[in-house]
Amino acid sequence: TPAEAIIWRELRNRRFGGVKFRRQQPLERYIADFFCAEARLVIELDGDSHMGKEERDANRQRDLESLEIRVIRFWNCEVYDELAWVLDCIGHALD
Repeated sequence: TPAEAIIWRELRNRRFGGVKFRRQQPLERYIADFFCAEARLVIELDGDSHMGKEERDANRQRDLESLEIRVIRFWNCEVYDELAWVLDCIGHALD
């Protein structure tokens, strides 16, 4: 999605905090939008297709957290309108 392209531009090639992120990373039966193995952090971007699917997303998050993986979520509109805040949140999650 366009929001994923924006975030990927910031995360790729260790540009963000010197840590490696992978895009579309398989984890168990899921595919994470972005994954940093060393921080055990998943970043998920949600668009309109996630509306009304909150229970499914919560189950997915619980499953990933059971693997000791932290999950943070952002709406696509937050990436478009508040990119600096989104990147700040990701930075704090890496600390």
